[in-house]
Amino acid sequence: MSVRAIVERAGSEGRAALFGYLPVGFPDVGTSVAAMKAMVAGGVDVVEVGLPYSDPLMDGPLIQRATEAALAGGVTPADALTAVRELAADGIPALVMTYWTVIDRYGVDAFAADLAAAGGAGMITPDLIPDEAAGWHAAAERHGLDRVHLVAPTSTPERLARAARSSRGFLYAASLMGVTGERALVGAGAKDLVARTKEVTDLPVCVGLGVGNGDQAAEVAAFADGVIVGSAFVRALMNAPDAASGVAAVAAVARDLAAGVRRRPVPGRPLSART
Repeated sequence: MSVRAIVERAGSEGRAALFGYLPVGFPDVGTSVAAMKAMVAGGVDVVEVGLPYSDPLMDGPLIQRATEAALAGGVTPADALTAVRELAADGIPALVMTYWTVIDRYGVDAFAADLAAAGGAGMITPDLIPDEAAGWHAAAERHGLDRVHLVAPTSTPERLARAARSSRGFLYAASLMGVTGERALVGAGAKDLVARTKEVTDLPVCVGLGVGNGDQAAEVAAFADGVIVGSAFVRALMNAPDAASGVAAVAAVARDLAAGVRRRPVPGRPLSART
């Protein structure tokens, strides 16, 4: 099932879809994959497999520490593809999320081909703007992959429309400006950003940055098609005394967030009509 179909199925159930991010290789490859599967067991619908990069300028301190540890442990793009393959074997939809330099160095068409062969759904490219993404778009089209671009509170109507035309699967709405990480409050502009984006596309709009618990997930789920969470899962792994406890903690976070996206059900309207 495609990512868009999964988001739309969640919408038909009167809830938002739940996306969970973890970097592969933290604290090691095996534990990170087990934690990704634990997220799904706890209620996550789609997994974002983070491929670590040495200069993660858009990530907050928590994810930076995790990705630095993964790189120090020798993680490679092949490990991300292994994670995708293992998730796909269990029927779990997986998207790779990474910085464009990593993919450019690997080879755009080569990575697209390998990602498709591993069973991946597509890729989120946070630092690749649509204007410079022709090579990726062509490779994604050849290999049947989703291509997900970001929109932000500062995006103009023209930029929103360009990102929507360039994306397939869904649009990632950054709820606030700045780096990733949990916040005490979800960005005030998130609801307006979702509404403005829906004026130019019928793609699902999923909100990330700042969501760290079930209450915040419920707040975002009241107006977005999907809720994207990363740092809360990384924190659960980082604070655990051992790998098994970390995997269990990740599952517990997922259960709290999954309850949150169901706490304030959206009226049963077609996905494209929801705001």
